[in-house]
Amino acid sequence: MGSLAAETPFIAAAAFEGRRRRRPRFLCLHGFRTSGQIMRTQVMGKWPNSVTSRLDLFFADAPFPAEGKSEVEGIFDPPFYEWFQFNKGYTEYRNFDECLAYIEELMIKHGPFDGLMGFSQGAFLSAALPGLQAKGFGLTRVPPVKNLVIIGGAKFQSPDLAEKAYGAKIKCPSLHFIGASLFSFTRHLHSFDLGDLDFLKPYGEALLDAFVDTTVVRHPKGHTVPRLDEKSLEAVLDYVDRIEKDLEETELSDSVEAVEV
Repeated sequence: MGSLAAETPFIAAAAFEGRRRRRPRFLCLHGFRTSGQIMRTQVMGKWPNSVTSRLDLFFADAPFPAEGKSEVEGIFDPPFYEWFQFNKGYTEYRNFDECLAYIEELMIKHGPFDGLMGFSQGAFLSAALPGLQAKGFGLTRVPPVKNLVIIGGAKFQSPDLAEKAYGAKIKCPSLHFIGASLFSFTRHLHSFDLGDLDFLKPYGEALLDAFVDTTVVRHPKGHTVPRLDEKSLEAVLDYVDRIEKDLEETELSDSVEAVEV
């Protein structure tokens, strides 16, 4: 008969296989002056079941009611929310610390989460949070952010905040969606209209430099949650495969430790 120490990994593996596999859970941060429900409609309505059925997506509302007109008014119903306020140059921010504290409370109450998914203003936050967390400027009471999905994101323009967020390379795997720019619009005039332009594209490209492990999906639409064509769907599914594998390995390791105890 083998020793208990030798049998422990097999006992843990058997117990793990007997459990229902947990879907990777993501906290989803919506765009400026929209809502969690709107982002749910954008993602669940555009991405196929082959993606969404494999993820556990929690769509939260931002903490502050919209202080002005929403760009989606007339398309989606209110209420509308914003994560923080900013000046015209996007270099000064109001209620930013309160926003970080609010997101941390969401993660404590509704987590644990395996990653963050953000669109537009929510993507700014999602991309910055791992770096801020690593330096102790936010999310100090929750585990490190492990995965990111950035849709129409960019870097914060404040030098002080940028240094805190991106001063060190961000190591967690990240999936970036970047839309068409004016350059691609002029090259493919026959297939675009002005609504297809992503005004954040140059800043989204610059954001990639802050990461070391990126998957990039470039799509022909503008500042939006895009539908997935065959090529982009393959990239997204590969990313989900990787997250699932990492999650399984982590949970199996935890099972081994629990059996040993």
